Amino acid sequence: MSEITAPAEPTTDGEGFFGHPRALSTLFLTEMWERFSYYGMRALLVLYLTATVANGGLGWADGDADALYGVYVAMVYLMALPGGWIADRLLGARRSVLWGGMVIAAGHYAMILPTVPTFFLGLGLITIGTGLLKPNISAMVGRLYGPDDVRRDAGFSIFYMGINLGAFIAPLITGYLGEKVNWHLGFGVAALGMTLGVVQYVLGRNRLHGIGDHPNNPLTAAERPALLRWLGIAVAAVVVLVGGAALTGTLTVSRVVTGLTVFTVLVAVGYFARIFLDRSLDPDERSRMKAYVWLFVFAAAFWLIYDQAGSVLNRFARDETDRVVFGWDMPASWLQSVNPVFVIVGSPLFALLWVKAGHRLSTPLKFSMGLILNGLSFMLMAAAARAAVGETLVSPLWLVAVYALQVCGELCLSPVGLSATTKLAPVKYASQMLGLWFLSTAVGDALGGQVAKIGADFSQPVYFMVLGVASVVLGVAAVGFTRQLHRLMRGIH
Repeated sequence: MSEITAPAEPTTDGEGFFGHPRALSTLFLTEMWERFSYYGMRALLVLYLTATVANGGLGWADGDADALYGVYVAMVYLMALPGGWIADRLLGARRSVLWGGMVIAAGHYAMILPTVPTFFLGLGLITIGTGLLKPNISAMVGRLYGPDDVRRDAGFSIFYMGINLGAFIAPLITGYLGEKVNWHLGFGVAALGMTLGVVQYVLGRNRLHGIGDHPNNPLTAAERPALLRWLGIAVAAVVVLVGGAALTGTLTVSRVVTGLTVFTVLVAVGYFARIFLDRSLDPDERSRMKAYVWLFVFAAAFWLIYDQAGSVLNRFARDETDRVVFGWDMPASWLQSVNPVFVIVGSPLFALLWVKAGHRLSTPLKFSMGLILNGLSFMLMAAAARAAVGETLVSPLWLVAVYALQVCGELCLSPVGLSATTKLAPVKYASQMLGLWFLSTAVGDALGGQVAKIGADFSQPVYFMVLGVASVVLGVAAVGFTRQLHRLMRGIH
């Protein structure tokens, strides 16, 4: 992935944006509007799928909607792998971000049309566009600073604020319009947000001073025939599979979702197999990769639960919570804005905690804390679900408390895992390992969608309690396994 391999190309435009290069404002706003479009649509997706046809929705069963949501979020992360490759070998980061933004906007515009084909077309385009934009805009932020520029970490912190600002605002606007006015108007506002992002990105091009204009490792003429051959094989395989399923009458949304889930898991297995079969790895690198497999599994288990906030917990907010405020029924999707608020508040506090703790809290132990907190959040959800048995509506503060626990777990695992990935990566796989970290989220989300689909056959208290206890048990087991993992990490904390 280009985030690691890209050389620094610092700009020369001085301190124009809070003491940082003016180009940071361009990338900040692009990312903010991309996250606005993504989280705005994400907040509506399951609610739209499960709304009755009379209310403008598709009338899907809860389990099917949860499964589609899970695999959609998984594909967004999975597409970061080819997105980074395309930037590094073909387009360069700047054009990849531009094309990604335009494709995302086109996907949202397609979802404005009230037809099922355009709805699925929109999901596909958003997935592809996000894969092009998401990994490469982060790479461009890194290139704004020289390797020894003391502003670098602060620059990424400002950029991270853009992510969470977009995630906070989006459900408030798209949620209100989608739930209270028209679903497709909500999708349309997400399209408008991404369009604004693309326009200001184009207008701010001169601020970038050529950053990302060219691929880091351009594809050579000798390599092109092999690429075209493999693309042809892949396209032919997809055509055969889809065509065969269509002709036999077995091409259904449920089967496609299941197939994509299996594919996501196989991609992860294939990546690890490729690395472990490489005989050029030295003993330390091989040992560290053995430790990383466990961290990958822990991370996937974490995201399996965490990202159900947009599906299972979103439906709980709609169906089981009392959202009437002074006689007005608050949109259920507004509760999706709680998470980014906690992230904004909690990030500096946890950063300070890790500095104070030093090496006393190792990476495996932090992962364990994340799993335990995540499990406790679902055990709390089990209590909320028991209180909501029958027609009793519970306070939305239950969900606020759940999200608070989950964000604490996220801050124990997500940034720590990203850092550990860069430290544990074998030298020759340094760039690809970041893609492998994103793949843990894809695997967790894809499997989480299938788990939620199966869980639709159980009562909510049982469902939440089983997953919560499982996560806590896994976290406790990980604590007991900490010393062994630390030995495998060969001096990496």
